[in-house]
Amino acid sequence: MSTVLVVDGANVVGSVPDGWWKDRAGAARRLHERLLVADTSYDEIVLVLEGQAKGGVRAGRDAHVRTVHAARDGDAEIRAQARLAADAGHRVVVVTADRALAANVSPAQVLSPSWLLDRL
Repeated sequence: MSTVLVVDGANVVGSVPDGWWKDRAGAARRLHERLLVADTSYDEIVLVLEGQAKGGVRAGRDAHVRTVHAARDGDAEIRAQARLAADAGHRVVVVTADRALAANVSPAQVLSPSWLLDRL
């Protein structure tokens, strides 16, 4: 069974007070670059971006990282991506600190942004 890691880009970027709010697109690009070279056990990483962050990374696939631009809100897109992966038979892990989102991505396992950042 393959594994898919769905990343709440806004939540991960927002978990580090490094001035990301001054350049949301740049912060998204830096996260994307780190995900590209990360040594993880996941077959695919889905990075979900919303708002101004979408300007930092084009939608589409780069190696094992697929970037998705949320049409409306990021939470709805994260739920949709997790559901698509689970329906395709993949094991799904979602990275977010958003408790409401975490409660609604079942059957996905939920891990914190710090868990991911420790591995990048």
